[in-house]
Amino acid sequence: MTLLHGRSPHGPTLVIVPDLEGLARAAARHVRAAAAKAIARRGRFRLALSGGSTPRALYRTLAADGAGVDWRRTDVFFGDERAVPPDDASSNYRMARETLLEPAGIPAASVHRLRGEDADLDATARAYEETLKAGAVAPWLDLALLGLGPDGHTASLFPDSPALDEQQRLCVAVDAPTRVTPAVRRLTLTYPVLDDADDVLFLVVGADKAAVLRDVLTGPEKPHALPSQRVMLRPRPVTVVCDEAAAAQLRVDAP
Repeated sequence: MTLLHGRSPHGPTLVIVPDLEGLARAAARHVRAAAAKAIARRGRFRLALSGGSTPRALYRTLAADGAGVDWRRTDVFFGDERAVPPDDASSNYRMARETLLEPAGIPAASVHRLRGEDADLDATARAYEETLKAGAVAPWLDLALLGLGPDGHTASLFPDSPALDEQQRLCVAVDAPTRVTPAVRRLTLTYPVLDDADDVLFLVVGADKAAVLRDVLTGPEKPHALPSQRVMLRPRPVTVVCDEAAAAQLRVDAP
C-alpha cells in the first residue's frame, strides 16, 4: 500500500499488517529478498539491526527460518547502541544476540557490534566508521532496519540533536534526551549512512506511534523535529511495515 497524501514525490511503501506477528512475517520476507539481492550482486549481505522491543519478533522469525538468509555471507552491523556493557538488559546487542545472532548461528566474526562500554565513545564511533568501510564501497549497507520513537527519532538521531547536521562521519556519539529511558549516551549511525543505504525498512507498532507516524508521513517537512522523516522521505527505497494500531491515523490508497 502507498500513501494517499504523502509529502515526498517518491514516498515510502507502506505495508499495514494486523498485528506484531504479521509484522514479523512481512518484515522477514523483506529481509530475505534484500539478502538474496545483495548476495547475488556482490556475494555479501550487509545488514544493520535495530534495537528496542519491536524487532524481537522479526529476529526470532529470522532465526527460526532455516531456508531464509544465508548468514554465512552476511555482515551484521547495528544502527545504534546505548553506553552500556554488552550483557546489560538495555543493550541492543544483547537483545539481538539472544533473539537472532546465537539462535541463527551467525558467525561471530560477521557480527560488528557497537562497543557501548568503551570510555571514549567518540573514538569508538570513529573506529566503527572504519569497520563499516572495510572491504566495501558505498552504499555501506544493503538494508538498514529502523524503528520510530514517539518523538520522531530513529536509531539514536533525536530531535534537534547536533548529529542531525553531520554530513561526513558515518557514526557518532550523542547525548540522549533526559526523557529517554535509559538516559545514557549513545552511539548512532548518521544520515550519510542511512540516506545512502540501498534499502531501508522501518518497523512501527502500537497506537502510541499513530500520531507521530501520521506527522512523519503526511505532515509538513520538519527534519530537525522529526529525524525519521528525513530518512523516510529519501529518494531511495524505503518500506514502512506497521500494524493497524500504528496506521490508525493515516489515509491510504486501497491495495
